[in-house]
Amino acid sequence: MKKTLLHFIFCLAIFTSASTFAQTKINQDSLYIREHYDKIERMIPMRDGVKLFTSIYIPKDISAAKTYPIMLNRTPYSVAPYGETVFKPLIGPSMFFAKEGYIVVYQDVRGKYMSEGDFEAYRPFIPNKKGNKDIDESSDTYDTIEWLIKNLEGNNGKVGTWGISAPGYYTTMTNVEAHPALKASSPQAPVTDWFMGDDRHHNGAFFLMGTFAFLSSYGAPRPVPTPTGTPQFSAYGTPDSYEFYKNLGPLKNVNEKIFHGENRIWNQMMENETYNDFWKARTPVPHLKNIKPAVMVVGGWFDQEDLYGPLKTYQGIENNKPKSPNLLVMGPWIHGGWARGLGEYLGNIRFGSQTSLFYQRDIEFPFFNHYLKGTADPALPKAMIFETGANEWRQYDQWPPKNTVEKKLYMHPDGTLSFSPTMTTMQVGAKPDFKEYTSDPAKPVPYTSEIRIIRGSDFMYEDQRFAATRPDVLVFQSEILKEDVTISGNVFADLFVSTTGTDADFVVKLIDVYPGDAPNDSPINKNMKMGGFQLLIRGEVMRSKFRKSFSKPEAMVPGKIENVKFDMQDAAHRFKRGHKIMIQVQSSWFPLVDRNPQKFVNIYKASESDFQAAQHRVYLSGNSSSYVGVRVVE
Repeated sequence: MKKTLLHFIFCLAIFTSASTFAQTKINQDSLYIREHYDKIERMIPMRDGVKLFTSIYIPKDISAAKTYPIMLNRTPYSVAPYGETVFKPLIGPSMFFAKEGYIVVYQDVRGKYMSEGDFEAYRPFIPNKKGNKDIDESSDTYDTIEWLIKNLEGNNGKVGTWGISAPGYYTTMTNVEAHPALKASSPQAPVTDWFMGDDRHHNGAFFLMGTFAFLSSYGAPRPVPTPTGTPQFSAYGTPDSYEFYKNLGPLKNVNEKIFHGENRIWNQMMENETYNDFWKARTPVPHLKNIKPAVMVVGGWFDQEDLYGPLKTYQGIENNKPKSPNLLVMGPWIHGGWARGLGEYLGNIRFGSQTSLFYQRDIEFPFFNHYLKGTADPALPKAMIFETGANEWRQYDQWPPKNTVEKKLYMHPDGTLSFSPTMTTMQVGAKPDFKEYTSDPAKPVPYTSEIRIIRGSDFMYEDQRFAATRPDVLVFQSEILKEDVTISGNVFADLFVSTTGTDADFVVKLIDVYPGDAPNDSPINKNMKMGGFQLLIRGEVMRSKFRKSFSKPEAMVPGKIENVKFDMQDAAHRFKRGHKIMIQVQSSWFPLVDRNPQKFVNIYKASESDFQAAQHRVYLSGNSSSYVGVRVVE
């Protein structure tokens, strides 16, 4: 008892000391900004007459003889605080920029907070504008930069843009038909496709928990400009999201019980179940041509919201062979983790260095300083990639790296996993080997072992043993690795399945299983048993109705073997000698993902009576050998 109390007091002292240090640092940075910067606010006119609220921080020593570049951040999340005498505690991508000296500009995008106009979530780009009424995020950025260059005395004529998440999307769009003064841009965790892989859907499956909470505020009406937003929904009545969303019932109940048809973006979700023209018009990827600014795309391997975006944005630019630099940085971070904290660990997983500080100081800051201030070229690699497991930064001249080969991790009937397919002798006409489970929408597999009401990010690096014990989760595990296995590049699932229903979700997880004698070195829980820890490396879901086309869904035929393959996004990870590789397969991930009725219907309009239990089979031999594809470093 005494020992436990002393341990608690020690941990509390460490936490308090760290918190005090962090607060002191923030206070010092805030004081520096107030002492070295002035702030002005302007309504900048767009070509159609709409004015956008813009907050501008200007170095006090700016003059005709001492000029500074402009860093621009366009956001739907507010430029607060409002008022020329009230300052942000931090400005720019990091304090390195504030102390170096930059004009830092924040702008409320059209229709949000204090800006005029109507808000459109991920407004479609208009490639052939015919007049001043044809506006999009690219034109709004162009007009903003034009005004800044002409009206801010002491700027050096060079502009950089950056933003994380939705502001990352707006940053991407600054590069499309870019203003000539835009020299460098960094889309960070940029929202890129709300149907295929970012935030709201993955491979057509609706991400319920995050979408409902987010859109309860983001999609709320804003009749007139206002400095305050709508608070997120909070009347859950329980700390348990699993209970809340089960009791809420089918998706149509959200409008019937809570939003009452007043949340425009939620309504757009419910009205566009397939990958139709509505969704296709909202991705910037087809327009990433003739990009002229230097671009550095940034993302995190444990990003719970937008892992898809940075990978697809980088590749979209790369596919068009840009003449200007196009760089990719991927680190061991959650959503936006590179911009805050030190990046030494996530949950129980250590990374062996201050990865976020390294990125801010040695990658991001030198990148912008070079293109906007003419400092020495930092000679950054094409791809700066943090390899988890090994906990080392890798530099590549392309992504995925050249020295990789595609290999298949085959799942076997006995629950094992290997790079060799199942060797069986099959009689003519006989079905291949399989493993099966019953998926019941009334008892979906939880996405976390924790009781929580807000999604959070912990599930991205949570021990997966809680799921491995369920009868509706298939588990396949390799032998103990005799040598390291390193993967770098795309991960994808290629399943052969059948169902007794007419639709189904398939969730596949790629997992690193720690050895039984792994040291208990958790930075947050000294009592954590890391022996046997199952670290999620990549997890993804596929709605099988979209197996042939995301635009034209097709029912599963009961009992028929179907091929369901899908993108699980990229990874860079070393499975160390002594560890094991595991794959888990399940058909629900609740309430992270909405429940599939397992009946071919429009799920957004489904009733409770449409939900049914179904038996699913995953086939494991012959021409129907299911596997997960990875790129292995040789």
